[in-house]
Amino acid sequence: MNAPDKPATFKVGGCRTEANLTVGELASHPGEHEPISFIVLLFPGFSQLCLSSLIDPLRLANSLSSRTLFRWQVVSLDGESVESASGISVEVAGSFDERQKSLLLERRRTLMIFAGDGVKHHTTDNLRAFLRRCVRSHVPIYALGTATWLLADAGVLSEVRCTVHWDTKAALSETFNGLAVDDALFVRDGHIVTCAGGLSAFDLAMVLVEERSGAELVRSICQHVIADRSRDGASFQSAPPGLRYANAGKKLLPVIHIMETHVDDPMPLEEVARRGSVSRRQMERLFVQHLSMTPRRYYLSLRLLKARQLIELTAMPVMDVAVACGFISSSHFSKCFRDQFKLPPSQLRKYSTD
Repeated sequence: MNAPDKPATFKVGGCRTEANLTVGELASHPGEHEPISFIVLLFPGFSQLCLSSLIDPLRLANSLSSRTLFRWQVVSLDGESVESASGISVEVAGSFDERQKSLLLERRRTLMIFAGDGVKHHTTDNLRAFLRRCVRSHVPIYALGTATWLLADAGVLSEVRCTVHWDTKAALSETFNGLAVDDALFVRDGHIVTCAGGLSAFDLAMVLVEERSGAELVRSICQHVIADRSRDGASFQSAPPGLRYANAGKKLLPVIHIMETHVDDPMPLEEVARRGSVSRRQMERLFVQHLSMTPRRYYLSLRLLKARQLIELTAMPVMDVAVACGFISSSHFSKCFRDQFKLPPSQLRKYSTD
């Protein structure tokens, strides 16, 4: 669906103040009654679902506890409203330039960055330099959605484990060699937290709430938003629907994870089963029963999905994409790709660059 010609406007109200954030291992703890506050930097194309999934639980934490536990201030690079991926514009409290000095010089300052589609078009020399200064100054940084790309572009993830939304993971790994990218909802490594975005921002918010006020408030928030539970950050974000909490998931998820981490050099299915601690026959039965396809077909679909991501999000030659996804024949790759997506890889590349 196309975005509306004239975007609607959503005003982020409530707790707006100058910002910093200290939670858990990221920085020194605030005083017992001191609110935790942070700056939220939005880039065009960010996910409104992701932003709301983080901010609204913090608002509820304040409301349900009858205390101001969290404060936030939403800004943009130029101080103008920012249009989300859904076409809804969010008003901001000012420009990021006005807050940079406080982030670097004042105690307990934290930066949260939200980005989405087209993130690679928002990289600038000034942003790279500032993010590097933040890291050198031990300023905590949270990157949500595709904002991990901005940190990688700034060169601050070389010794940090990270995550990113699954549909950007392949392009991120191929564009920035040597990154340790986990298939996780969110990853905390030192002063940097990366989050896959979407509803995983809610799970990250629950960690912030629990560290600030305890598990009882988390349960109250989950009840209020009609959520059964919050998820651990290490949960696989790419788990097929229905498997995350199913008994079958305990056997299938490790097998799927093995496949996902061996896309460029596909393993024989017997080896996949052995490493996943299941028999080949049991693996075949579980895939057909719960995913309605054979392990071979599922493994191929993972490789083709990665290929599609690389074609859409990078400038890699099609043959290099084929090799990166475990195909040694360009003709075989093109045939499999056409069967899966109903168009050849060369045509998809043309659509992606138009």
